[in-house]
Amino acid sequence: MPSWSTSAGLSLILLGLSGGPADAQVPGLFVSARITPVNAFTRGIEGPAADAGGNVFAVNLQPGGTIGKLAAGAATPELFAAMPPGSKVSGIRFGNLGEMYVADHKGHNILVFAAGSSTAKVYFHSDSFHQPNDLAIAPDGTLYASDPKFSSGGSGRIWKVTRATDGSVSGVMMTSKRAMGTTNGLDVSADGRTLYVGEATASELWAYDIDGEELKNERLLKKFVGGELDGLRLDADGRIFVTRNGKGKVAVIAPDGTLVRQIATLGANPSNLTFGGPDGKTVYVTQVQGGFIEAFRSDRPGREFCLRHAGPDCP
Repeated sequence: MPSWSTSAGLSLILLGLSGGPADAQVPGLFVSARITPVNAFTRGIEGPAADAGGNVFAVNLQPGGTIGKLAAGAATPELFAAMPPGSKVSGIRFGNLGEMYVADHKGHNILVFAAGSSTAKVYFHSDSFHQPNDLAIAPDGTLYASDPKFSSGGSGRIWKVTRATDGSVSGVMMTSKRAMGTTNGLDVSADGRTLYVGEATASELWAYDIDGEELKNERLLKKFVGGELDGLRLDADGRIFVTRNGKGKVAVIAPDGTLVRQIATLGANPSNLTFGGPDGKTVYVTQVQGGFIEAFRSDRPGREFCLRHAGPDCP
């Protein structure tokens, strides 16, 4: 695999991440390369999320308890924000107005940074949260949060968090006929009607119909052997990209559960991923083994990218 250790590899990956040439001409499509220094982040590296300007954010920049920012085109991340005392953060998502939401699993919060601000505020808190882990945002701005309880041996649930026209925020635990396992990565379909959820310890990918505060018509799309499912994102075609922590892979799964491909990561423990770059086709992966961000090029942009950008590659 290419790395930053050779000038040839550097040129190849810079070409791939620039978004300049057509994807068919980019060497290394679906080949991952490290883009930040080793151990720039702690083993708690998670997130990540890309803003409209192409900057990538991930949690636990050294020495931890922080959010790091990798500016567009930069090779070294910088401190974006230190987290409030008592907080431990994981998943990040950007809202439709440029605000950044962060899951605070120790403080039982969803935090928010207003666009242009590096100060966190509590967006939603509940003492009933187990440990909010990852977030997804629907086209209408509704937030969904996974809420696993690892100490129980494998249980979890999903929260729905909405903001009313008067600015008040409320959240509810969604109901489902099926008892969920350790809910982790999640994302919403482009039409806002389907929620995809990865269950970590069972290594299973599930799909649910969203009906108000209920999750219905549950169906198992894919069960993997070995490792744990962690972060999850959809591309513009509805394909599901999910990290296989412990197996060193990112799996790409069609909406019908067909395994499209698996992309090898540089370390064995990819924790989460996001789409970004100038055309939305760069996939950034947070890597626990080595504490860095790696990236590869995809053939299609991410779903969230297409929510905010018009272009020939977006439906």
